[in-house]
Amino acid sequence: MKDEPTLDQIDDYNNNESPQKRRTVRLVVLFLLVVGIAYSVAKYNYSTEDDYIGSENKPGINISNN
Repeated sequence: MKDEPTLDQIDDYNNNESPQKRRTVRLVVLFLLVVGIAYSVAKYNYSTEDDYIGSENKPGINISNN
Protein backbone atom coordinates (compact mmCIF):
# COMPACT_ATOMS: atom_id res chain seq x y z
CA MET A 1 0.00 0.00 0.00
CA LYS A 2 3.03 2.31 0.13
CA ASP A 3 2.98 2.74 -3.66
CA GLU A 4 -0.66 3.84 -3.76
CA PRO A 5 -1.29 7.59 -4.18
CA THR A 6 -3.20 9.47 -1.54
CA LEU A 7 -6.35 11.37 -2.44
CA ASP A 8 -4.50 14.69 -2.38
CA GLN A 9 -2.04 13.38 -4.98
CA ILE A 10 -4.80 12.56 -7.48
CA ASP A 11 -5.28 15.33 -10.05
CA ASP A 12 -9.07 15.24 -10.07
CA TYR A 13 -9.72 15.07 -6.33
CA ASN A 14 -11.45 17.92 -4.47
CA ASN A 15 -11.95 20.20 -7.52
CA ASN A 16 -8.26 20.15 -8.45
CA GLU A 17 -8.86 19.18 -12.08
CA SER A 18 -7.49 21.36 -14.83
CA PRO A 19 -9.79 23.81 -16.63
CA GLN A 20 -9.27 21.84 -19.84
CA LYS A 21 -10.52 18.61 -18.23
CA ARG A 22 -13.50 20.43 -16.75
CA ARG A 23 -14.38 21.95 -20.14
CA THR A 24 -14.00 18.59 -21.88
CA VAL A 25 -16.34 16.88 -19.42
CA ARG A 26 -18.90 19.66 -19.79
CA LEU A 27 -18.72 19.46 -23.59
CA VAL A 28 -19.17 15.68 -23.56
CA VAL A 29 -22.19 15.92 -21.23
CA LEU A 30 -23.70 18.73 -23.33
CA PHE A 31 -23.12 16.77 -26.55
CA LEU A 32 -24.79 13.67 -25.11
CA LEU A 33 -27.77 15.73 -23.94
CA VAL A 34 -28.16 17.30 -27.39
CA VAL A 35 -27.94 13.91 -29.10
CA GLY A 36 -30.49 12.46 -26.68
CA ILE A 37 -32.89 15.34 -27.23
CA ALA A 38 -32.50 15.10 -31.01
CA TYR A 39 -33.10 11.35 -30.90
CA SER A 40 -36.18 11.78 -28.72
CA VAL A 41 -37.64 14.46 -30.97
CA ALA A 42 -36.97 12.40 -34.10
CA LYS A 43 -38.46 9.28 -32.57
CA TYR A 44 -41.54 11.17 -31.38
CA ASN A 45 -42.12 12.89 -34.73
CA TYR A 46 -41.34 10.03 -37.10
CA SER A 47 -42.62 6.98 -35.28
CA THR A 48 -45.93 5.77 -36.61
CA GLU A 49 -47.75 2.92 -35.03
CA ASP A 50 -49.65 0.61 -37.32
CA ASP A 51 -52.51 -1.23 -35.67
CA TYR A 52 -53.16 -3.47 -38.66
CA ILE A 53 -51.27 -6.74 -38.33
CA GLY A 54 -52.83 -8.69 -41.20
CA SER A 55 -51.47 -9.42 -44.66
CA GLU A 56 -53.01 -10.16 -48.07
CA ASN A 57 -52.94 -13.91 -47.44
CA LYS A 58 -54.25 -13.66 -43.87
CA PRO A 59 -56.17 -10.42 -43.63
CA GLY A 60 -57.23 -10.90 -40.01
CA ILE A 61 -60.71 -10.17 -38.76
CA ASN A 62 -63.05 -8.66 -41.31
CA ILE A 63 -65.53 -6.43 -39.51
CA SER A 64 -67.09 -4.91 -42.63
CA ASN A 65 -70.72 -5.78 -43.44
CA ASN A 66 -70.28 -6.74 -47.10
